[in-house]
Amino acid sequence: MSEEDFKITGGAGTGGQQEWSGPGQTPGPSRGPYISVITNRTTNLLIRGAMLFSVGVFLSLVLNLLQVQRNVTLFPPDVISSIFSSAWWVPPCCGTASAGIGLLYPFIDRRLGEPHKFKREWSSVMRCVAVFVGINHASAKVDFANNVQLSLTLAALSIGLWWTFDRSRSGFGLGVSIALLATLATQVLVYNGVFQYTSPDFLYIRSWLPCIFFAGVITMGNIGRQLALYEYKFIQEKTHQD
Repeated sequence: MSEEDFKITGGAGTGGQQEWSGPGQTPGPSRGPYISVITNRTTNLLIRGAMLFSVGVFLSLVLNLLQVQRNVTLFPPDVISSIFSSAWWVPPCCGTASAGIGLLYPFIDRRLGEPHKFKREWSSVMRCVAVFVGINHASAKVDFANNVQLSLTLAALSIGLWWTFDRSRSGFGLGVSIALLATLATQVLVYNGVFQYTSPDFLYIRSWLPCIFFAGVITMGNIGRQLALYEYKFIQEKTHQD
């Protein structure tokens, strides 16, 4: 076997692939760095989507637990059943919406050329999640004089969450747009009798619901941005190493 019959191709991203060539044979095309990058991006996109879906399902179960009646003890005997007391389709829908929002935010940032201003650590993201859960808790547990006061308070808290953890124009615009679409979808579901609210004061729903949707969109957007930022740093380090 001569050197012409066996070749080892190397280079960035090829991983030292081997190619056979002989008399009358055309060397097969190597995968090359481009295919490797595309494959990695697709895999990372699927991983990020799965993580965002899981976070959305988990938060929907937790927030459903916070929306139970006010006189629930700390560890009620039916706590497990209360977590899964909502319809089966609610957690998957919340997970799918969370994955879409979390992937959409960094995509819009790249398209608009508006990088996220707050390149913070995961501790900041966890604080954002805690504030979002606190806003939901306030909507269910805190007593207000009337629904207007409750709605204005939750609106101020939601905008404060955006100002503290986001401050981007694209984030605010997406938050408002998705919150309005989610509110409209909820109105349609309640109108068709899929579920209902105990004390509706804004057509068929509660007036504070758009504020909850807005805060949720900002929260999932921050999680998606942080995941995308972590992926970007990992790819940059891997590129420098290669």
